[in-house]
Amino acid sequence: MKVGIIVGSVRETRRGEHVGRWVSAIAAEHDDVEFDLIDLVDFDLPFATAATLPTMAGGHYDDARVTAWSERIGSVDAFVFITAEYNHGIPGAFKNAVDLLAPEWAGKCVGFVSYGAVGGVRAVEQWRQVLANFSMVDIRSQVTLSNFTDFEPDGAVSPATRHSENMRALLQELVAVHRRLHRD
Repeated sequence: MKVGIIVGSVRETRRGEHVGRWVSAIAAEHDDVEFDLIDLVDFDLPFATAATLPTMAGGHYDDARVTAWSERIGSVDAFVFITAEYNHGIPGAFKNAVDLLAPEWAGKCVGFVSYGAVGGVRAVEQWRQVLANFSMVDIRSQVTLSNFTDFEPDGAVSPATRHSENMRALLQELVAVHRRLHRD
């Protein structure tokens, strides 16, 4: 089983990169699962303007950047979305990246690690609605980091102990649900 940990913010001063490393460090404790840290900023994705809808594209895309994104996402069995909350919602670049694909997301499990003024919970609620379109299975466990108490001034993650415990629980639940659904 392979789990993609997606850092979904592309801002220069983003905290997501730090959160991604923190999640990856905890994920490394699972020796029976492969984890892939996928940073959205590495793909320089275009806006979703293609005439062919992703559901009709059959995994064939006009832009090499989208093809690379498709191959990386398609190679993963389940996901941890690391999402900021911008203006009470989903980061635009991350939503666009999801909108560029369709079959690559379909039926896969997803868990959420969010951050923001109120822990990013509003972004996660929006993600749950969006990802239902792909019949993705969103697990209940989530980790919510506060911009005010869980980060150092340089953006490094400095979470309360409970967040590390919650992260371990999220990963265990994600793996268990995927295996139950796919009989791995």
